[in-house]
Amino acid sequence: MSMFWPMFAVAAGFLGLAVLGVFAVRVFVEARRLGRQVSESARRINRAAEDLERAAVSTARSAESL
Repeated sequence: MSMFWPMFAVAAGFLGLAVLGVFAVRVFVEARRLGRQVSESARRINRAAEDLERAAVSTARSAESL
């Protein structure tokens, strides 16, 4: 019975490390997903800014021709 508690502590330590490993993988996956979403949002914002710039140039040319 004297070996039970040390073995239990080792097993609990390994279990704790396994749980932390699972959480680390989940955080990594979510961080990658968030990174992809940020990248996509930045691409959309850049495209919208370019569209806005083209529309502003077109409007300025129309205003000059009047």
